Amino acid sequence: MSTETPQIKVELREKLGTRYAKRLRKNGRLPASVYGSGSEPVSVSIDEKEIISHLRHGNHVMELDNGDGSPATVLVKDLQFGYLGDNLIHVDFARVNLTQIVTVNAKLDIVGQPTQSSAPGAMLEIIRPEIEIECMVKDIPGSITVDLSTVEEVFTIGDLLLPDGVKATLDEARHIAHVTIIQEETEDAAADEGEGDAEASTPEVIGDDAAAEEPSEGDSE
Repeated sequence: MSTETPQIKVELREKLGTRYAKRLRKNGRLPASVYGSGSEPVSVSIDEKEIISHLRHGNHVMELDNGDGSPATVLVKDLQFGYLGDNLIHVDFARVNLTQIVTVNAKLDIVGQPTQSSAPGAMLEIIRPEIEIECMVKDIPGSITVDLSTVEEVFTIGDLLLPDGVKATLDEARHIAHVTIIQEETEDAAADEGEGDAEASTPEVIGDDAAAEEPSEGDSE
């Protein structure tokens, strides 16, 4: 891992339920559950500001210390948010060992601009701000740098410079970012529309050929 595994102090939760969870959050703590190692889940609480700070820095692996002298190495498995999706309300951890192979999502630190992004009508689209990777727990990166200045218009998973021991699970041809030229699409649509208007404005002449072939009254006499 790119940084030292952070250690978080936790408190065991004896009282469960919505009422007690709300009380915890009101006091600046979050309810959490710890799973794994063939044992029953353990309910704990953690400091809200501390866990959010570690998550923002890309920490997936942490040590939980409940004061028994044996901190547990865990992996963040699930984050639950409120109904508006903007506040963290619960965290699920899974016990792991540092050599265990896991699958996690890694944040992409995107920098630079493709050379084609400065073209008229160009728009840069970030398709994947994070990717799924597979590696040992000890090798999980805090983030992966994506330098778009090294490409013209398309950056794929295959273009990533992954740390040793880290493998992307998706196909290498999948796009992480690409440049779309909007102007060309607009001009093509305008040209098609113009052709349609020209065809619609040309009146259809009905009966000219028939009139030419039909004899006049003088000719029939």
